[in-house]
Amino acid sequence: MRIYSVHMRRQSLDPDRDMVLVKEGFSWPALFFSVFWALWCRLWWVALGLVVVNVVVSAVLTVLGADPVSEAAISFGMAILFALLANDLKRWTLARRGFRQVGVVAATNAETAEHRFFDLHPERAAELR
Repeated sequence: MRIYSVHMRRQSLDPDRDMVLVKEGFSWPALFFSVFWALWCRLWWVALGLVVVNVVVSAVLTVLGADPVSEAAISFGMAILFALLANDLKRWTLARRGFRQVGVVAATNAETAEHRFFDLHPERAAELR
């Protein structure tokens, strides 16, 4: 079972745009495709921050004369750290866009989580109609 946080906003009453489920925990796609994952999820500031941090760390390691093994280890460590924080950064971005967390649901996938959430909170389904 996965845990999902449920985020909603009430502006255009479009359930596809006004409700977002964010999985808790580690993000495998963010580990392997960090900047592309951030762009795909429309996390513009996060993607920009990733690029800036990677350029700065690379420049510092070059100035310090780090060997390739050290550079790879630091790069891998940064990728793991980002994958651990990726979904939290997604929640932060949603909060900045006017979404608020309205619940937490445990389910095997996002679709089941959405159905379970509306089964537990029918008044929320009425808000989106």
